[in-house]
Amino acid sequence: MRLLTVQLGTGYGPIGGLSFYQSAKSLNSPWRSTLMVPVYTALASLLLLSIHVFVAWCFRKGGGETKEELETSSTSEDIPNVECVSERLEIHVRRHGGTAIFWFMFARMIGCFSLLGLSAHTLASCYRDSRCQSHIIGTLIHYSLCVVYLYASSLSMISILSHEWGPTTTRHNVILLLVILGVYGYRDIWPLATTTDIPMDISEGKILWVKIAILSAAALIIPLIIPRKYEPIDPKDPMPIPNPELTASILSLQLYTFLDQIILTAYKTPHLSWNQLPPLSDGDCSKHLKEIAFPHLDTFHGAKKRHLFFGLMRVYRWEYSILALTIVVLSFSSLGPPIAINRILTYLETNGTETNIRPWFWIMWLFITSMLNSFSLHWYIFIVTRTLVRAEGLLTQLVFEHSLRIRLKAETSKAKASKDGAMTVVDTPDTASINGQGSSTNTTLNGGSSPTSTIKGKDKSKPDTKKDDGPDKKKRAGEDNMTGKINNLITTDLNNIVEARDILIAILYAPLQMILCIVFLYKVLGWSAFVGFSTTLILFPIPGWIAKKLQTVQQNKMKKTDARVQIVSEAVNVLRMVKLFGWEQQMFERIEEKRKEELYWLWLRKFPISLLLSLFYSFFIMSLTMLVTYGTFTLIMKQQLNASIVFSSMSVFGMLRGQLHRIFYQTTNIIQGKVSLDRVNEYLKNTELLDAYTSKSQDHLEILQSDEDSSNIGFKDAVFSWSTDPDDGTMTPSSRSFKLRIEGELLFKTGCINLIIGPTGSGKTSMIMALLGEMHFRPSSPQSWFNLPRKGGVAFAAQEPWVQNATIRDNILFGSELDEDRYRKVIRQCALERDLELFEAGDETEARVTLARAIYSSAQIIILDDVLAALDIVEECFKGDLVKGRTILMVTHNVALTSSVADFVVSIGLDGTVTSRSSDVSLALNLDSELALEVKIDEENLKKGEGEIASTEKETKADGKLIVVEEIAEGHVTWKSIKLFLFGLAGNGRPVIFFTIWLAGMIGEELSNNLQIWFLGYWGTQYEHRAPSEVRVPFYLAVYSGLTGIIIFFFSVSYLVYAYGSLRASKSIHEKLVGSILGTTLRWLDETPTSRIIARCTQDIRAVDGPVAQSLVTVVNLSITVIVKLSVIVLYTPVFIFPGLGVAMIGIFAGNVYLKAQMSVKREMSNAKAPLLAHLGASIAGLSSIRAYGAEEQFKVESLKRIDHYSRVARISYNLDRWIAVRIDGLGALFTTALAFYLVQRRSTSSANIGFSLNLAVDFCVMLLWLVRFYNEFEVQANSLERIQAYVDIEQEPKPTESGKPPAAWPTSGELRVENLSARYSQTGPNVLHDISFNVRSGERIGIVGRTGSGKSSLTLALLRCILTEGNVFYDSIPTNKLNLDALRSNVTIIPQMPELVSGTLRRNLDPFEQHDDRTLNAALQDAGLFSLQTETDEGRITLDSNLASGGGNLSVGQRQIIALARAIVRKSKVLILDEDYKTDTIIQKTLRNELGSDVTVLTVAHRLQTIMDSDKIMVLDNGRMVEFDSPKVLLSREDSKLKALVDESGDKDVLYEMARGKASTSQDGPR
Repeated sequence: MRLLTVQLGTGYGPIGGLSFYQSAKSLNSPWRSTLMVPVYTALASLLLLSIHVFVAWCFRKGGGETKEELETSSTSEDIPNVECVSERLEIHVRRHGGTAIFWFMFARMIGCFSLLGLSAHTLASCYRDSRCQSHIIGTLIHYSLCVVYLYASSLSMISILSHEWGPTTTRHNVILLLVILGVYGYRDIWPLATTTDIPMDISEGKILWVKIAILSAAALIIPLIIPRKYEPIDPKDPMPIPNPELTASILSLQLYTFLDQIILTAYKTPHLSWNQLPPLSDGDCSKHLKEIAFPHLDTFHGAKKRHLFFGLMRVYRWEYSILALTIVVLSFSSLGPPIAINRILTYLETNGTETNIRPWFWIMWLFITSMLNSFSLHWYIFIVTRTLVRAEGLLTQLVFEHSLRIRLKAETSKAKASKDGAMTVVDTPDTASINGQGSSTNTTLNGGSSPTSTIKGKDKSKPDTKKDDGPDKKKRAGEDNMTGKINNLITTDLNNIVEARDILIAILYAPLQMILCIVFLYKVLGWSAFVGFSTTLILFPIPGWIAKKLQTVQQNKMKKTDARVQIVSEAVNVLRMVKLFGWEQQMFERIEEKRKEELYWLWLRKFPISLLLSLFYSFFIMSLTMLVTYGTFTLIMKQQLNASIVFSSMSVFGMLRGQLHRIFYQTTNIIQGKVSLDRVNEYLKNTELLDAYTSKSQDHLEILQSDEDSSNIGFKDAVFSWSTDPDDGTMTPSSRSFKLRIEGELLFKTGCINLIIGPTGSGKTSMIMALLGEMHFRPSSPQSWFNLPRKGGVAFAAQEPWVQNATIRDNILFGSELDEDRYRKVIRQCALERDLELFEAGDETEARVTLARAIYSSAQIIILDDVLAALDIVEECFKGDLVKGRTILMVTHNVALTSSVADFVVSIGLDGTVTSRSSDVSLALNLDSELALEVKIDEENLKKGEGEIASTEKETKADGKLIVVEEIAEGHVTWKSIKLFLFGLAGNGRPVIFFTIWLAGMIGEELSNNLQIWFLGYWGTQYEHRAPSEVRVPFYLAVYSGLTGIIIFFFSVSYLVYAYGSLRASKSIHEKLVGSILGTTLRWLDETPTSRIIARCTQDIRAVDGPVAQSLVTVVNLSITVIVKLSVIVLYTPVFIFPGLGVAMIGIFAGNVYLKAQMSVKREMSNAKAPLLAHLGASIAGLSSIRAYGAEEQFKVESLKRIDHYSRVARISYNLDRWIAVRIDGLGALFTTALAFYLVQRRSTSSANIGFSLNLAVDFCVMLLWLVRFYNEFEVQANSLERIQAYVDIEQEPKPTESGKPPAAWPTSGELRVENLSARYSQTGPNVLHDISFNVRSGERIGIVGRTGSGKSSLTLALLRCILTEGNVFYDSIPTNKLNLDALRSNVTIIPQMPELVSGTLRRNLDPFEQHDDRTLNAALQDAGLFSLQTETDEGRITLDSNLASGGGNLSVGQRQIIALARAIVRKSKVLILDEDYKTDTIIQKTLRNELGSDVTVLTVAHRLQTIMDSDKIMVLDNGRMVEFDSPKVLLSREDSKLKALVDESGDKDVLYEMARGKASTSQDGPR
């Protein structure tokens, strides 16, 4: 206080005071006075403001409008004319941004006028005391200050009165007031921190401090706390409720208090749902981002043809400029705490004799720089994460929109993995479309055509040639799984790209920080710092070499992971088949074999590679550098290593090590990001596009708007292929070098039905794909062309329908308006009424409705790809009024069924050429013997009766959903899930021993580490009592080295024990998960999407292998660190036990509050990502349909909506991290500052102990923050444990036992005996089968019929014990309920309607476990009839080495079913169950009659009567009960027979009766 009691009589003060002249150096240089700085600032402000006004006036005079005027005018349009003053004031306040902003501005104006009044009062008192006459220059300066305050007051008044100039004048005013405050701070506040200076303006007395207080409020407090006015991106379309972030004050943005409401809401509710989060800011809206970014990223929106990186930098140039400035502040502020510790300890060591700065300044410096470092760090992360979310959305949309332009080829893979074993895996999200196994027709997307124009392909030059990229690239292109690649681009690659976002950290922050660290160390340690730094540089290549080895190991590990994921994905995709065939154990062993190989490389990564890397980074480099530096400083330079040097340099050495480490891992991230960005760039620039998108460069297509021939539909001299490479045969829809050739002119008839027919595999689908623009057009002559007019609209129904995950109604409407009458008529004519009756939710149930969608649409052209399955559709739909006058192009295999409605027929031969075109079907049949044979068989079948019996029933929920919605967990991760991992860590041995050794190692490491730090301080105290020559430096260096060795020992023990435990946990958890999934029930599989199962076996297992294990050990380590450091602080400063515990408790409480919100948001974030991936997957699955309907824009908009949904959650999630981090940082800074103040004031201990305590306090606060952060990370990652635990607990089928193994020779016959069989789908569900009993002799053929829902499919499942059963089933005299399920199912073969195939060779599909030779497999294919569809000379003939796409996508449905039949023949089962389907009935029935052994029992689930009328016996089911079971002849002879009723209802009952009599006579002649 003595500084404040200076007498006014001494003459100090701004007017006439001695200090003024000292500051001005002399009376002849008054303009250099610090008080003139505000004057110069005001003049500069006035000049700039005048220029601004002049430019605005000139601009307005020229007819333009400023941005402010535009916003003002757009706002004023909504303001009514009012006369009331209060209403005008209310409008005025609202245009300022609200009441709060207005009153803050008003308070600043009052502050400015107050400063003007106080300045005038000081000037008046000067005149009153007659001091102004003696100091003219001082008086003039003071007059100038009054003018400055008057100018500031004027600016504040203008900011309130004018909306146009308010923001500009406010900025000028705030800057001016900040300058004035800075001047007063330099003149009057800084001297208080010194022991030699006094405030220059102390003569003003209390008025001085009032001025400073008002200035602080007007220049600092109000600008920091005043809310910001919401400025909409589009003034014409503002947000109804702005995001709080947009209106938050500067201080709120730094402290993230705008998130307080979310935190509070989450704390009060069990789960914070996404709709409770603030709306997405309009600046983050994907639509806005697309508008500003796509012109720089997408060449189709005008972007330059350059690398994607430069486009992104162009888009985010301002963000990265701000980040660069923030990094500079971060770099300098990070050295604040070491400087403060050094100065405080120096003051204590010398008792202030070597410095004139008081210690409280350095204590405040410690707090301020810590908080400045925190603010700058988290502002950097805030900007980065905001940019990250925006970039994620942009790149996702960019990839998605480009995927609408590509030619998506059929995906095949080689028989063996590539050299590196890497394979691509597709993770289909839960909400992807339900589309069966994929379709060869869904291979491309016609995106260039406009729905309102006519597209006509015409040759105007020579055929295009594409640069040959070499055989390797062509091979890769042919084998790429494009769907998987696109998914990987927006998941793995996108993640790598955003992980590389911190490029400025590597190229700016790390070098700048290292330079600053070296400068600091040089200041305190002299040139020994360079010796130590040289040691670090010399040692740094060693961890680099280790890291390179780690990269090699990681690459090999990823190859093994890919191999495991590939086999897991394929197993899951065909899991139903695996269970029906009893392959669970073989599949489990195969998966575990791959898992074992993967874990081997995972162990190599953990030990010794990662251990050595951790030791070098964490111990060797740091310890050796400090040893060399301190040894040089003491032994060579003969300097004293006191506490101030030790504890300040230690933290800087840690920073230096951190930057070297940062350079390494950031470089790795950047390299990975660059590779991924190159992949995205390669995809965008070099992916093969549809001809419609390359027409401008190749000049092969014309857009004809008014050509007289534009209404024609057809081709002329056209050749089409599935690839631009003429010799690439692996990329066609049938893995063959297929070409569609149309010679001459082919025109389809308009306004009627056109049939496209041909044998299986002839290319019927290719013709309509070519017409849609999906295939590559290869003109064969200058007059070549093809044309499909789109002005009236085009509708398309694929052979294997593409249905979105929505209701039937939404799928049929497909964005069209609902016409109830038309909708009902479509339902009836497409024979959907009966299907809808199966579902409790009626038309709100998902189903296959692509035909109905096409018929409902208003399109003039309808293209159908083999969608007919029954006569009633032909009669009702294609002879109905809804198709009258519309042009229909129909691909069909069933000529007999559709010929009656055809007006024009085009026939295609097996070589892909058009064999005939006429209105007469007979002409096509005369020219194609293969086709004629198929039609003849079809006609025979048609004559035998087309009574369709039933379709497979399916149990559904009342809400009409076939898939159970995945639940979102609430609250913290359950203890049961944590125990799954903990027990895995400890194994089945002695968990007490494992956890004791592991925890003892970490505790020993932490205690040794703190002892080492204390010992350095103890070494420093030796110089306080002894001469430097008497200090035994080698002894202290040796002890320090010994402590380092002890730390390494404890670390290595705990690391190895935990690494082995984590490997054990990875192995056991994977075994439990895979075993549980393979052992579950079919009911569970029906309700669970394969994507969820794949996600558990891939991303969740990946989390167990890495993040879960890593985050757990980090949480435990940080917990031990916090406890030990707090204990040591309390040991040295017992009074701080309560503040320390208080800080810990507050930190834990804040962490819990934060975790409550973050866990909810993280779960929502994870669930928000799935629909985004789902939309992409569904769109790719239906590319051809989307393009045909011209619905690209609709799907782009939907993608933007889903991106916005994800961005909304992601922005909040990242900001919540900042919320807790800033609070923990502030808490830590307060704790450290309080501790420093206490220790300095009490001085009850040595400077070394004070430095030791401060060092621990800083570390304690940092570790407390990281503990909260990593505990959150552990909880987030432990969600994977929760999801895995949920799948471990799913319902299971009985496990195999020793007593359940059948005799070695079993079965010797196919005899079946069923006694009182009842069945139900669940424990609580009703019975679907009731007391069924029957006997089947070995070799009999049994037909099973019944109306829809009668229980036919349930019976087949019950025979295989796939559902819950009661009663007895005897197979070859052994009760099946006594048999292991794998034994039962491996001896029964079922052929489903839609066979399941995996990618790979045909050999692999027939014999997945390599149990048979090629001779057996070829014989099975011959018997199944595959070779009857091809000859030895056929191009692209299917053989055992032919590659099949995933799901058999490159084969026709008929070919797939033939392969399934061949697989059944290979198995040589005594019982065969056939789920009959019309498309393959001809071949299958022939094989069943002629190729199977006489002792094979065949059960046929009949969908049509003629299939089973020649069976030995027929079983009739009704409502789950067997009502009849006898030979066809006997049943037809009964008047009350259910079979007789069905036959009598059929179209041709006489033929069916004849078949039954024929079978009876055959049976009388003798057995088969």
